[in-house]
Formats: sequence, structure tokens, C-alpha cells
Amino acid sequence: MQYEVEFMVLTKYAPKLVSTLEEKCYNFLRVLRECIWHSLVPFDIHDFFELVERARLVENNLMSTQNVTSGLLISSGPIWDRPGTISSDVVPDFVQKFQENFPASFSVFESHLHRSSKMANAYSPPSAAAGEITGSHSVEINENLNKTTEVNSIDDVLERYMSASTPNLLFPFLASLTWIFDSQQNFVNVFSDNPPPWHCTSYTCDFTTPCNLPSNTSWSFSKPRKISIISDFSLECSSPVLHALPASSFYAGCLVGGISLATLADSRLGRKNSLVFSSFIMSLTAVLTAFSPNLAVYALLRFACGFARANVGTSAFVLSSELVSRRHRNRVSILTFIFSTTGFLSLPAIAFLNRAYSWRVLYLYTSIPSLFYSIFLHFFMTESPRWLLLKDKKKEAIETLKKLLPLIETVSFSDLAVTRSDKTESSDLFSAARMLWEKRWALRRLGSIIIVSFGVGMMYYGMPFNLGSLDANLYISVALNAAAELLSAFIVFFLASAVSRRRSMVVLMVVSGGCSLACTAIGGWLAVVVELVAFFGVYTSLSLVMIYNVELFPTCVRNSALAVLRTAVVLGGVAAPALVAAGRRRKLFSFGVFGIVIIFCGLFIVFLPETRGRALSDTMEEEEHKMIHGRNIISSS
Repeated sequence: MQYEVEFMVLTKYAPKLVSTLEEKCYNFLRVLRECIWHSLVPFDIHDFFELVERARLVENNLMSTQNVTSGLLISSGPIWDRPGTISSDVVPDFVQKFQENFPASFSVFESHLHRSSKMANAYSPPSAAAGEITGSHSVEINENLNKTTEVNSIDDVLERYMSASTPNLLFPFLASLTWIFDSQQNFVNVFSDNPPPWHCTSYTCDFTTPCNLPSNTSWSFSKPRKISIISDFSLECSSPVLHALPASSFYAGCLVGGISLATLADSRLGRKNSLVFSSFIMSLTAVLTAFSPNLAVYALLRFACGFARANVGTSAFVLSSELVSRRHRNRVSILTFIFSTTGFLSLPAIAFLNRAYSWRVLYLYTSIPSLFYSIFLHFFMTESPRWLLLKDKKKEAIETLKKLLPLIETVSFSDLAVTRSDKTESSDLFSAARMLWEKRWALRRLGSIIIVSFGVGMMYYGMPFNLGSLDANLYISVALNAAAELLSAFIVFFLASAVSRRRSMVVLMVVSGGCSLACTAIGGWLAVVVELVAFFGVYTSLSLVMIYNVELFPTCVRNSALAVLRTAVVLGGVAAPALVAAGRRRKLFSFGVFGIVIIFCGLFIVFLPETRGRALSDTMEEEEHKMIHGRNIISSS
């Protein structure tokens, strides 16, 4: 869209005319061609980037169906007929307002345009060779017909088809459903590794731990030994490190798997097969865990389960989001929160029904359904059409689109034969890391995000494991934590766009840390209530820091920054179980450390800029320009 570029250039010279999003959208909308204007006005769009995207899709549709080759402006030619002069019959209303209200700035802009035109005329670029990239489109030259054919991007073509039909949410639903099993494996150690209660069997027994008793004949477990690995493997008097080994091994596997399997869905395996493979291995290792003969094998299998589980959630999210158009992705993303919390909520119910049986049965209950579901996905799930087109599998992509969009089965999909990808798979894997390293501001932001994410991850993973240290029913406590997580997810979904990032994060992390510290001095159900406030705060902080991370870094390095954030969160999870095991004897080592760490880490938020309501950047240079512009506004005020 030519006018989008011209419009963005003019806004730099007349910022008062686009001081609000409503004015920006209004001025952009009123100078579009009448046919495009009629298509967009009923939607009452107030987001500028969504408005531009909708206008571009309408324009592409007109060009493909009516052979429309003119631009979006009232005149197909440029706004300016010749350097230094303005033709009133083709000047958009926005430019006229700009000239009337800011004549001095307009003169500067016009002279700048005049110099640019001279420079452009002084250089005549060579004609494009067959198949090379020209502007934002690649061009294929047909020598027999002596004309060029525009090649649309894969995203453009898929968006046009998906927006033209009612979405089929069945396949995104099936992909998102795996988050239930992912969440169950994430927290199953809360019940399987929880030390069982014990009682004295002699009158001389007055110790707080059975390890201090003279013989095993003076005490006994209150429940069968098989209900926990602590009693089953005779670990009741072992060090806290051994108690925490299985859970820490699981999160260590998540850490290694997150790094090793990060590009699995982009490789030859694809979105669907990556999800099926990761889910199947996670389920299979969980089944084998139920037959562990000792602690070493148990910890090793938990590591393998975490290694495979690291890619389940990411593959499910990417696949489900690529099966719908952009305007339906928010609806699909909420499925992730709902199913993840559903898995967390279902876990205490399953554990309660299994409270009289072995911990091995608990693993079978949570892994066998996941194993069969992985097989079901293999036969009935569809692949991402975007990935298929990236791999030049156009026939499979067309069949997939017909499954997703049954209302357009009669469409020929002829333009899928001339598509291009906006990204290349041969890009340097270390280019994003190099860009982050070379920019001091990016490195400073990344360092703050790592520290904040580590503190949030330690407390988020540690609090559910620490519920066993409270004098309350473990099943009810975990269920309340899951309900608090669901409430937090909905609050973030509806209010994230309205709250300050920095202020909210600092308040939430300080309040969570304070409540965690308070848990060291209180007990009973009062401690459960205070712990719920702490967990609600830390989960809300986790959701906000992920949104914050997206807004802090431009598109060219955003995925890498998000991967670093997730790694820092899981690294905090690796350290949490050892603190929980030590805290079973003294709460200060668990609740106290969690509170101190998250408060300290939360202070690093002040080194990050506020990003609420700010447009996302695509390049490092664009982000630097916004930083300079922001500093100029602050200094002038």
C-alpha cells in the first residue's frame, strides 16, 4: 500500500493531527477509495494496524477479482505531480490539513521531497531479472507473454482465504487440548513426591521427624508406603536434595528440551508431527515412570518426560494459531489458558480419587489418556497450511484448506501456485543473538527480563510444591491454586491493554513476595489464603512479563527474546524443588527465599521502559527511533 507509507511519513511532520488512535484511523480511512471505504466503515475499527491490514486485504481481493491495478489513493498516480508543487485535485484531505495548519513544516517536508525526487531520478535501477525480488514482491517473468505476474506472500494468500469463510475451530480445539496433559505432567510431582504423614507407636515418641527416633518400631506411616515415592523408596531420612531430585530433573529436562527442540516444528517434521512426536514421547515416558524400580530410574524418566514436554505447548500453540485467520487468533489463544488451567484443576481431583492407591497408578491415570490422544492426533489432526506452503507442498496445502474452510470447496486456489515466503529457513541461527548483543539497550532490557523471569519462575513452580508444608488439605489447596490461575488468566486477557506494565509488575511482585514471607509466620487455612494471593500475583506477573517481552523487542529478535524468557522461567523452576524440600523442616528456606527473591527481582522492572499502548517495532532501527522520539518528548515537556 503506497498511501500507508506516505501517510506514515506525513505523520512525522504533523503529529498533532494524529495525536490519538481515533484521529489516526479517521484520517487514514477518509482518503481511501470509495469501494474500500464502504467495506471498512461498518467495522468501526480503532486500531490503526488492524485498519491497514484490513484495507490491504480488501485491496488484494479487488486486484485479484476485478483486475484492479491502481493504488488505494483517489488518484493512481503519485500525490505530487512534480517536485515542489502540489496538485489540489489529487491531494488527500490529510495533506491539505497539514499544509493549512503547519505551513512552515510543510515547506520543509516539500523541500525534502524535492531533494529525494532529484536523487531518485539521478539513478535508474536495472530491470529485474527473472525470479528476483523487486520491492516487496517477487516477480516471475513470462517471456512468451512479455509481462510480469505478481507473486503474493503465503501469509497474504492464506489470510484472504481464511477471512472469506466461517472458521472451523475443531482442529485448533483438538491441538489446544494437549495443554491439559501438558499441565498435568507439569505438576504431578506435587502429589507423587509429597511425604506421607506419620505417627508415633510408642509413648516415648515426641520428635517432629521420624529420623530422630531411635528405631523404626516407635513410629509408622499413617498411610500405605506406596502412596509416595518418599516412603516407597525409603527416602524419609534422605537429604532435601534427593527429595527434590525428580522434580528438578523434570524441569531440567524442560530446560534442555526447550533449547534442543526449539526449531523442530520449523524443520522437516512440521507443526503436526512435532506436536504428535513430543506428546507421544512425553506420555510414553510418563507411563514408564510408573514402573521405576528406584529413585535413579525415576529421576531419569522424569528428565526424559520434561525434555519431550518442552515442545508440546509451543507446538500446540503455533499449530492452532496457524489454522485460523488473524482476527480469530485471540479466540484460539484463550483456549490455551482454559485447557492449561483445566489440566491443573483436574490433577487434584485425580489424585484425590487415587489417594488410597500407589503413586504409580497416578502416573498411569495421567499418561495413558495422553498416549492414546497422541495416536488420535496422528490420524485425525491436520497440518498447518502455512508450513505446507513453506515446504512447497501446495497440493497438501489445498486439501488442508478445504478441510478448514468447507464453504469454499469450489475455489480453484489458483493463486497458491504463485506464492512466496516472507522468511527464509537458511537465515543465520545466531543473527538474532548477535543483534541483541551489539545493542546495549537491547542487552540491558534482556538482562532485566532474565532476572525478573527467574524470580517469577522460581515462585510460580515452587508455590504448588510448597502446599504440602501448610497445615491444610493438599487436594483442596492445589485446586484453589488452579482456580486462582484461571481467574488471573481471564483478568489478564481482558485488562492487559488497560494497565501499566511497569507499575503493575512491580506491585504484583512485591505483594506476592510479601505474602510469601507472611506464610513463614502463619499456618492453617489463613496461610492457604495468603498463599493464594501470592500465587495469583505471581501467575499474573508471569502472564504480564510475557506480554511485556513481546512489546519490548522488535520482530527481528522477538522469538529469541521469548525463548530466553522461557529458559529463565524454567531455570527458576529447576531451583524451586530443592528449596521446597529444605522448607519442609523450616518454612524460611522455602516461603522466605521465594519472597525475598521475587521482591529483589521485581526491582529490576524499573530499568525497563513503559510499553502500554505503543505500537510494535519490526526492526532494531525502528525501536531506536522510538526511543529517541520518546526522549525528545520528555525533554521538551
